[in-house]
Amino acid sequence: MRHKLISNWQTETGKEKDVILSSRIRLARNLKKYKFPNKSTQTDKNELIENLKLKLEFLTNDGFDFYLMKDLDEIERLVLHEEHLISSGHTKNYEAKALLLNNENHISIMINEEDHLRIQILRAGLEFYDIWNEIDQLDNQLDQKIEYAFSDKWGYLTSCPTNVGTALRASVMCHLPALVLSGRIDNILGAVGKFGLTVRGIAGEGSNSEAELFQISNQITLGFSEKEIIDKLESVIQQIIAEERNSRKYLLRNSYQKLKDNVLRSLGILKYAYQLEEAEALKYLSRIKFGQDTNLIEEKLDQDLFRKLLFKIKDAHLRYNFDNQLDQKKLNIKRAEIIRNILNEE
Repeated sequence: MRHKLISNWQTETGKEKDVILSSRIRLARNLKKYKFPNKSTQTDKNELIENLKLKLEFLTNDGFDFYLMKDLDEIERLVLHEEHLISSGHTKNYEAKALLLNNENHISIMINEEDHLRIQILRAGLEFYDIWNEIDQLDNQLDQKIEYAFSDKWGYLTSCPTNVGTALRASVMCHLPALVLSGRIDNILGAVGKFGLTVRGIAGEGSNSEAELFQISNQITLGFSEKEIIDKLESVIQQIIAEERNSRKYLLRNSYQKLKDNVLRSLGILKYAYQLEEAEALKYLSRIKFGQDTNLIEEKLDQDLFRKLLFKIKDAHLRYNFDNQLDQKKLNIKRAEIIRNILNEE
């Protein structure tokens, strides 16, 4: 794998970036003349890969690299998953699976995941409409080369019935520390389901929240246009942004000294800790971002520190960058060293 590890979306400046780290839109697509992956043999899947490799050659001529997942080692697959460029399922049972990835590391096309194609684009901040224009254009280019499984009645046909219709999933990664600290997070996120949305942890389905980060996405893909789905999600996200900012103001008015102590203690720990577990490091980095966004930290730090370190300090990234054989103790020492060096340089 020859791609850089820091994707462009991690260093971009997006709208509402104090609360929204990133936005993503994913399209599920299947080819008309092939069985869905869950009904295909390995021979069928390999035939589809070869077919797509030829028909989508225009992408490899335009800044995309093509990978067979079996040709990547375990650490490389985990790095791609940590960067949100492939799903957890694409890191396992990797035979007869492939990936197209652009040079900026913000567009990925998974082949033979749950569907024949999973096309996704990531951007920093709240950028649904820009992403939709970009992914719609890419989808039209693909549609000219391959024949999709499509029904006039049901829309795009997918392996899972919940994706039928537009087969579009839009999501944001939200940083909601004030809602967590104020104890309002369960009420706010609990109301999300009433709008046909779902909440997951940072690593997607089945994962827990880390660093007070939550993924919020649409559940319904049938009966609404792509624009209606995106408009509804954007409207709810704007309300959540407002609630988070209101909670920050409330906490600053009522718990200023306690918050400042908590934030500065977190900064001190990261500046001097000799070893840090991943969850611990993310918790303290989350507090630093909160302190930066609320001006509780007067010290001049990189405003994008959290986003730049979010994946860099994860286990697979550390093994990829330094030593594939690092045990957990050495990983914890290396993680602390990286954070310590960056903060003390600041």
